[in-house]
Amino acid sequence: MVKRALLSVYDKSGIVEFAQGLTEMGWEIISTGGTARALQGAGVPVIPIKEITGLPEILDGRVKTLHPTIYAALLARREDPSHLQTLAQMGIVPIDLVAVNLYPFEETVAGREVELGEALENIDIGGPAMIRAAAKNFPSVAVAVNPSRYTDILRAFREEGNLSQEFRLLLAHEAFQHTAFYDSVIDSYFKTLRREKVDRGFPEELVVSYRKTEELRYGENPHQKAAFYRDVLDQEMGIAQARQWQGKKLSYNNINDADAALRLIKEFNEPACVVIKHTNPCGVAIGEDLDTAYAKAYAADPISIFGGIVAFNRTVDEKLAKELNKIFLEIVLAPGYETKALEVFAKKPNLRVLEVDLSEPEEKTYEMKKVLGGLLVQEEDNIKEKGSSWRVITEKKPEEKMWPDFRFAWQVVKHVKSNAIVLVKDGQTLGVGAGQMNRIDAARLAIEHAKKVLPGSLEGAVLASDAFFPFPDVVEEAVKAGVKGIIQPGGSIKDEESIKAANDKGIAMVFTSVRHFRH
Repeated sequence: MVKRALLSVYDKSGIVEFAQGLTEMGWEIISTGGTARALQGAGVPVIPIKEITGLPEILDGRVKTLHPTIYAALLARREDPSHLQTLAQMGIVPIDLVAVNLYPFEETVAGREVELGEALENIDIGGPAMIRAAAKNFPSVAVAVNPSRYTDILRAFREEGNLSQEFRLLLAHEAFQHTAFYDSVIDSYFKTLRREKVDRGFPEELVVSYRKTEELRYGENPHQKAAFYRDVLDQEMGIAQARQWQGKKLSYNNINDADAALRLIKEFNEPACVVIKHTNPCGVAIGEDLDTAYAKAYAADPISIFGGIVAFNRTVDEKLAKELNKIFLEIVLAPGYETKALEVFAKKPNLRVLEVDLSEPEEKTYEMKKVLGGLLVQEEDNIKEKGSSWRVITEKKPEEKMWPDFRFAWQVVKHVKSNAIVLVKDGQTLGVGAGQMNRIDAARLAIEHAKKVLPGSLEGAVLASDAFFPFPDVVEEAVKAGVKGIIQPGGSIKDEESIKAANDKGIAMVFTSVRHFRH
C-alpha cells in the first residue's frame, strides 16, 4: 500500500525538501492551504485536503482538517483487523506520517500590545488535534513538529525502510511536549487578560510555560548539568532579559547570584551599590553618587568582594569602571553604561557586563521552588513598607539621624538568608550574619565583622533582624558592641524580655510587624 503523509505547517522551513524526499520514495502528500501552495509551487505533487474530506476549507481556514476521515486515517490501529476493515469499508486510506507546526500564538502576544481578535485567530485548533492524534498512535504514525527532524526521518526511511519504535516514541514525546507548551502559553495569555478583573489567587491546576534559552556549563557544581529557561510571556525585567555586553557565558551560580543582586539593588532610590557573594550581600551602601556608594560597599568587605557580583542602580561611567577593573569580579550589573566605561571593561574580556532594566512589575509575581515530589509556590516578598506602621516600643526614642539607617538596614536584611542579622551605619553595611541555625550566632558573626570595618566601638550603629528575638541575648550582644538602635519584626512570646534589655541599656528598638525570612 502506498504511504501517505499529511503536511500542514505554519513554519515552512525545510518542508519543500522534506516533501520532495518523501515523494522520491513513492509517498503521496496530502496538504492544506499555504503549505499546499508552497509545495505545488516547487513542483511537488499534492493531494489537497478537500479531496480527502469532500469539503472545502471553510470559515477563513478555521475548519479544514477537522473531519472524521482525517482522524480515522490517523487513529486506526494497524494491528487491529477490525480497524483496518472499517477503513476499507469507508474507503479511507491510512495516513502514516504527519508534519505539523502551529500558528505563532507566542510570537503574536509576546512583547507587544495585541488586539484580542488577533490573538484568538492565532490559537491553532486543527493542528494540535492532528498532532495529538498522530502521537497517540505513534507505533503506526510518525509525527514531526520540529523541522530539524525532517532530515533524520528521511534518512531512516531511506536506509532502514521504516522508523524504529524508539525514534517514533521520541517524536511522539516531542509532539506532546509541543502541544502542552503551546497550551501553557495560551493559559499565560488568558491570565494576563484576567489580572485586572479577578483575584488571581493560586489556581487549582498550575500551568507554567518556560522556554530554554541556553545549556549552562554546569550547575552549582561541575558534576551537575544545568540549563536556563525564561518565562515566555512574563515581561518583568530580570536576568533572563538582561543584555550582556561582554564576558564569558553566564553559569548557573552567576545567574543565581546576579538575580540576588538585582532583587536587592531594586530596593533603593538613592545611588546604591550592592555586592553579592553566594546570593548573600557582603557589602551594600548608598551615597550621593555611585562612586561614594561603591567605595563604602567595597570597604564593608574588601575580602569577600573578590570574585563577587557588583550591582548599581545608576549608569556606570568611565571613572567608576576603572575602579571596578582594579579587582577580580565575576559580574558588573547596572541599568546602563557610558561608552567609555564599556571601553574600560573591554580590557578585561572575561568580565561579564550586564545591562538590566530596573523597573518594577505592576503586580506581585510568583516564585517557585522544586522539592522532592512537589513544587512550592508563593508570592514574591516585594511588600512595599512605608514605615508608617513601625512602632517604637522602648523608652528610648531613636535619634532622627538613625531613621535612614533603620530603613536601609531593613531593606538589606530581607535579602539575607535567614537567620539574618545586619549592622549598618551611615548608609553602609558593617557586618552581615547570614544563614545561621540560631540568631545569636548570626549576630555574633555580624558584630565581629563590623569591628573589622570600624575597629573598636560600633557606637551609633543600628542592627536589623529579619525575624523576632526568641531571647534577649542578641540585644545584650548588640549593646556590648556599641549598637544604639535595633529594628526587628517583634511577635515573640518573649518580646518583653528583649524590650526590657533594651530599656535597661538605654537603646532604641523599633518593631515593624513584618517578617522577612529568606530560605
